Amino acid sequence: MTDVTTDGTTRTEHDLIGFREVPIDAYWGVHTLRALENFPITGIQIGASPHLVEALASVKQAAAAANHDLGLLDDERHAAITQACEEIRGGALLDQFVVDVIQGGAGTSSNMNANEVIANRALEIMGHEKGDYGVLHPNEHVNLSQSTNDVYPTAVKVAIILEAQALLDAMETLELSFATKAEEFRDVLKMGRTQLQDAVPMTLGQEFRTYSLMIAEDRARLSEALLLLHEINLGATAIGTMLNAPQGYVPSACGHLAELTGLPLETALDLIEATQDCGSFVQLSGTLKRVAVKLSKICNDLRLLSSGPRAGFNEINLPAVQAGSSIMPGKVNPVIPEVVNQVAFQVIGHDMTVTMAAESGQLQLNAFEPVICYSLTASIARLREAIVVLAERCVDGITANVELLRAEVENSIGLVTALNPYIGYAAATEVAKEALVTGRGVAELVLEKGLLPPEKLAAILRPETLANLAPRA
Repeated sequence: MTDVTTDGTTRTEHDLIGFREVPIDAYWGVHTLRALENFPITGIQIGASPHLVEALASVKQAAAAANHDLGLLDDERHAAITQACEEIRGGALLDQFVVDVIQGGAGTSSNMNANEVIANRALEIMGHEKGDYGVLHPNEHVNLSQSTNDVYPTAVKVAIILEAQALLDAMETLELSFATKAEEFRDVLKMGRTQLQDAVPMTLGQEFRTYSLMIAEDRARLSEALLLLHEINLGATAIGTMLNAPQGYVPSACGHLAELTGLPLETALDLIEATQDCGSFVQLSGTLKRVAVKLSKICNDLRLLSSGPRAGFNEINLPAVQAGSSIMPGKVNPVIPEVVNQVAFQVIGHDMTVTMAAESGQLQLNAFEPVICYSLTASIARLREAIVVLAERCVDGITANVELLRAEVENSIGLVTALNPYIGYAAATEVAKEALVTGRGVAELVLEKGLLPPEKLAAILRPETLANLAPRA
């Protein structure tokens, strides 16, 4: 039986360090209490990451099933642990996963938090009080055949895979938003630019089609990076030698976890290597940085193309979503691209954190996986949120200033490049020089000089010709 104080508000638990009072209603125990005291770092609890809690419960349920298969866990304890894990996987007791996301100990505090919550809920299911560990113990039963060093990285990988699915979905939505605009702007002629200088004509549809393809490419690369996370080290125990994991446990635990999560998980070929290697996290982090960099570049373009409205490019109009100034009436700022830029900066910083944490691992274990987990899951969540906002509150509402765009083409010196095959290099050069000196439009001068008949010039100035548009499907 558990020891309860006379006022009924706490129970007494003990560990290696000694005895402590734990709130009587808490499902967590003494190990979690010490972690709360030791790691008041971010104020963000692991319970704020439901996928991580779900993954931890899934790993514990899979381990219990494997131990039961092998006769190491009796029917009653197995059933109680399984029910507790099922409830947690369904969203229960998130508020009991209270340790900080950044912690020393290579994730031991997260693992012990899970062990204690599952054990105490299982005890309730069996009709016992919380803390009655003589009946069912967090370490001896919930953590049976396991170590933090195989539980935590496995749970982190599962959590990231689950978390990333929403990001992939959001990226697909943004890809389609840009593709829809590309079709809407298919025939809208404009000047392309290189180094911010007039280059040659294109269409606004081609510009937006590029953005759609950029997102599609990154979505494919992210899917590829996530495949590496399906290799797990569950059953490796402390350093990968499978100490205290009985014969048959490794394939059984992996099989049960794959079934519970619906993911095609596989046991690493070498568990010692897998326990210390964070390469898959580095690969994923680099891919998230790639997504962030390209997304930020697109937002830079949107801000530039919509600049003005009178003294800037003013080629497109972003939706007005809020007033832009407390002092300048009528000002509207590109706040949605700006917030996406800031998310991208943070993701790039998280990539450096993951890089340094992976590099700093020593010998048979990396002690810094908690900050790797936090950085990756934060990057994934922020990117997803930013992408949804960008698609719904910006891209979907973009409009084009069609007449201004076409006038810029007809007035641009860059137009002579497209006319060169028809009027010759020497004549094109003279037209360009005169246009620069006088400020007159290239098309206007070509007609005035009789270099092309109006019908021919009109045909050349069609978007299909100038931008080399593919025929409609």
